[in-house]
Amino acid sequence: MKTLHIEDLNKIREKAQAALVLREQSDSASSEQSCGLACGAKHMQLLCCGGTGCKASSSHKIVENLQKALEANGVADKVEVVTTGCFGFCEKGPIVKVIPDNTFYTQVKPEDAEEIVKSHIIDGKRVERLLYVDPKTKQHVSDSKHMDFYRKQVRIALRNCGLIDPENIDEYIARDGYQGLAKCLLELKPEDVIDIVSQSGLRGRGGAGFPAGSKWKHALAAKAEKKYVVCNADEGDPGAFMDRSIMEGDPNSVVEAMAICGYATGSNYGLIYIRAEYPLAVSRLRVAIAQARKYGLLGKNILGSGFNFDIEIRYGAGAFVCGEATALVHSMEGKRGEPRMKPPHLTDLGYMGYPTNVNNVETLANVPIIMTKGAEWFASIGTEKSKGTKVFALAGKINNVGLIEVPMGTTLREIIYEIGGGVKDGKKFKAVQTGGPSGGCLTEKHLDIPIDYESLKEAGSMMGSGGMIVMDEDDCMVSVAKFYLDFTVNESCGKCTPCRIGNKRLYEILTRITEGKGTPEDLETLKRLSEVIKETSLCGLGQSSPNPVLSTLANFYEEYVEHVKQHKCRAKQCKALLTYAVMPDKCKGCGACKRGCPANAIMGDVRKPHVIDPYKCIRCGMCKSHCKFNAIHVS
Repeated sequence: MKTLHIEDLNKIREKAQAALVLREQSDSASSEQSCGLACGAKHMQLLCCGGTGCKASSSHKIVENLQKALEANGVADKVEVVTTGCFGFCEKGPIVKVIPDNTFYTQVKPEDAEEIVKSHIIDGKRVERLLYVDPKTKQHVSDSKHMDFYRKQVRIALRNCGLIDPENIDEYIARDGYQGLAKCLLELKPEDVIDIVSQSGLRGRGGAGFPAGSKWKHALAAKAEKKYVVCNADEGDPGAFMDRSIMEGDPNSVVEAMAICGYATGSNYGLIYIRAEYPLAVSRLRVAIAQARKYGLLGKNILGSGFNFDIEIRYGAGAFVCGEATALVHSMEGKRGEPRMKPPHLTDLGYMGYPTNVNNVETLANVPIIMTKGAEWFASIGTEKSKGTKVFALAGKINNVGLIEVPMGTTLREIIYEIGGGVKDGKKFKAVQTGGPSGGCLTEKHLDIPIDYESLKEAGSMMGSGGMIVMDEDDCMVSVAKFYLDFTVNESCGKCTPCRIGNKRLYEILTRITEGKGTPEDLETLKRLSEVIKETSLCGLGQSSPNPVLSTLANFYEEYVEHVKQHKCRAKQCKALLTYAVMPDKCKGCGACKRGCPANAIMGDVRKPHVIDPYKCIRCGMCKSHCKFNAIHVS
């Protein structure tokens, strides 16, 4: 294709905006009533979530069935079915949103498609049973803006997810896509671009929170015949799906941001390092890159500016340590994914020996809108030292599991009890793990701290990439620490002794404690060894791996003492510390527990109280699950 100029880009935007006007209007204003074709609507759209979570629940079948129902009823020319990225409210997916009246249908099944078309689209009557029910008022809520889950969110990195078709570059352009790149190439010098990023206060969203502008400045200053821009899409935290959702729902934001970064740092080469377990994200990135090339937004002489930039995709095999920048670069070079000492920093000596700038997906997703709306706008959101918003994958024992984006400074209490809808099944909140395996467990006393880089670090945790796992009274904090250490031990590259051996020793001690074999000396050893590992490990993986141990020791020390001295687990999660017994006054002698016991540990005659042999009992819990009279006591 011939070189695309700014006038051509603006023409594409104007044409595409006409198709998006219904969605944008409905996103800013809601209708109290449904607006089907019978009510006079001339054109309607059905937005269906096409993220990985909803696709796993057959959202692609919903799209197919909606299209078939529209055709069968002769209205396919008046209603458009659009597959979008993640809406965020994963707990209630798959989601179908009707435009222009903004009706938000939840937990939709493929067989619901025909009713949605006939009732809502043709007759103008909402399908009440598919509407969200507010847990407080028990009333149906048809508009997402009236849901607590969305009320306090501010979507910047997620601005296009759930709104546009991620495989249609025109829809991205209609939302001011590539305007930031055009501004940089046609109006600004590289130094000016970096100044805007610096003034915005944007910090790396991958974990450490290093100022993005400073990193870009170092890359620009490096002198070399070739430089690289790398997008770190190796999202490995358990329960995390922030970056994946951005790539699935708005891949062009990453493509545009990488081109902006390339111009600002003097690089013509971009690489996206993504784990192969993300096939949908990979597919949509490939489509975005191909479409950007076709429009001349990647390649040579972009927008007639003389700037050349292109992007390639590189695959990772799922190693957690490759989220560390130097290990990531080694992996892309075909070497073992191991970190190295710094300095030299990657901005001096990176991929194939050339200066390399690495940013993660969420960091990059903020860049285009900072360029179009300005540094002051972005800096006005958040706290003094942590600007903008943060995307979190809210998971665990929480009512509203999903992907959220909130201004920095929002409290844990607001996220867990307002956006998250509180703890599942009315259980008592116990802890929240922020920052994944590298973070720490925070308790009820931390619920009102503002979420920013400094506050979380001071509380004994960290921001990390944005995983947030909520735990309730049924979680054993010693077992939680052991779970994360097990993950770290398996994911350690083994290069440095503190991480390779030290974390293994921590895991062994925690295993002894959960098996009732721990000693008081083990508790002191856990703390001392954790501090040594933090101080002496080579990279961020080892330096942060003891955080779950240290934070649970600090906040739940009494649980460790109970495990060691009383051989008790208050959460009843450590099998070796449990005792199963039959309560004679409740036992009817039906024999269900006896028949269900795989170890033949239960004795007793019919219609007489049974007894569990503690020496044969393997503590599997089958007796309790089989008993209909609640006669099994666990202590």
